[in-house]
Amino acid sequence: MNSVMHPFLDMSARKADIFFGEPPMRMPALLLAVLLASPALAADIKVENAWIREPAPGQAVLGGFMDLTSNQDASLVQAESPAVAKIELHEMKMQGDVMQMREVKAIELPKGKTVKLEPGGLHLMLFQPKKPLRAGDKVPFTLTVKSSGKIEKLNATAEVRSMTPPVHAPMPSHAHAH
Repeated sequence: MNSVMHPFLDMSARKADIFFGEPPMRMPALLLAVLLASPALAADIKVENAWIREPAPGQAVLGGFMDLTSNQDASLVQAESPAVAKIELHEMKMQGDVMQMREVKAIELPKGKTVKLEPGGLHLMLFQPKKPLRAGDKVPFTLTVKSSGKIEKLNATAEVRSMTPPVHAPMPSHAHAH
């Protein structure tokens, strides 16, 4: 009596190659399996014009600004940086005759719309820089974005910018005697 082994039941190393292939064939199959099993990214977020206002000497609170564009509805829910003790999401708006600033839990990023984090509006508040920051310094930060119930971390860099106008040498006088 001849016994015939079914290829799916015989899991010898030789037969296992049916599933996994020789090493060159194994990688594409493995990559495809990982891609199909992985959740989609929360959102594709574009960060542009990221900058931090240069602090005055001894200043412990700084403003962070940038333009954020998402390819789907999303929310910025957190920001952090190794350069500061903590970062909060803030909003400034007029309440009657008074400009008020308050922390917000999230900043909404509507699909396809650029949301500007800027002075006098939505912005990041950076607390207690760990070292003095000067104009031209690059500060790394991580944004946490929530979209479709998924969380995505996005790394970016902001440049410290001086808000002091540059000092120019006085213009020579062009007085003419006639």
